[in-house]
Amino acid sequence: MAKKKKPNPAPRVISSDKPTTLEDLIRPEIREKLKEQAKSQSEALKAAEEARRQEERRKAEEARKAEEDRRNNDFAYLLENSKQDWKSYK
Repeated sequence: MAKKKKPNPAPRVISSDKPTTLEDLIRPEIREKLKEQAKSQSEALKAAEEARRQEERRKAEEARKAEEDRRNNDFAYLLENSKQDWKSYK
């Protein structure tokens, strides 16, 4: 009796409707490394943006304080914005 030959399985071809992308072609280790690098860069950008906002906030506060100090030394401004009720000081 003759042995039956097993049919050779067809090589697996990934068939999909979408075309092959670069992500499909690179090794998983490299893909993970690139994802980590992108994540660290985005975190660095967020940190830089936050530092820039803090610096702007600090400069605005310093400008406000300088303007307040300038006004406090201006007698005309103080006279115009003071309460005109001098009876309470007697």
